[in-house]
Amino acid sequence: MAGGFELPVLTMDAITYPPLDTPKQVAEDVWVVDSGPHEVAGLSLPVRMSVFRLTSGDLILISPTRLTEQLVTSLKELGTIRHLVAPNLAHWSYISAWQAGFPRAICWVAPNLRRRPSAKAKLRIDHELSDAPPAAWRGEVDTVAVRGLGLAEIALFHSASRTLVLTDLIVNLERDKLSAPLAFGAGLMGSLAPSGKAPIYTRFLMRLGGKKAAGAARRLVALQPERVIFAHGTWFQSDATGRLRDALSWLL
Repeated sequence: MAGGFELPVLTMDAITYPPLDTPKQVAEDVWVVDSGPHEVAGLSLPVRMSVFRLTSGDLILISPTRLTEQLVTSLKELGTIRHLVAPNLAHWSYISAWQAGFPRAICWVAPNLRRRPSAKAKLRIDHELSDAPPAAWRGEVDTVAVRGLGLAEIALFHSASRTLVLTDLIVNLERDKLSAPLAFGAGLMGSLAPSGKAPIYTRFLMRLGGKKAAGAARRLVALQPERVIFAHGTWFQSDATGRLRDALSWLL
């Protein structure tokens, strides 16, 4: 604007973690797929899917991101797309496209998602996840349900690689990947790297889960993960157990 002040416009690559929509291996039988930017209430955020491969060759897609032909081709080279996971009440919007492309894939959802009319109308929900992992995953992937007031998140732990996947239980946004207003808001919410936590409203609702929520958080730390992956921001590639304990200190 002539004579005025213009905020810098961030490009897609500046907001996200390229290369996008392609599996990037982080451990044996574990990949991340960075995507986005994902628009939430008019705000642009990076978003991430995690992928586990079972010994059967079946793939578990956790918090699926947008479906692209290139991504599908790459995943098929890794295994069979068999399980689609909506790990909380927010990360399910892309699953319908994956169901259309892979009608035999099993859809697993967080507790209470089937009660949301919008999700029920768009998804074929096959099973609800809990603290007991599905039989097909047993011995390879553990599940931990963290429940608060009106929300729940399922954490998944890949035992062989000691990889823990969360979704929004930790948000660790990098300031230089955010617009100025969003960086300010993320700071207020307590979700800025390097010590980001769940947004303050999520923490409030999770605390209302009481002893069960705190016990679930202790169980996550007790797993002693070597890496912790989550949907938004830079994930914990080193000192993961210590950083996880700090990020969940509000619940522990």
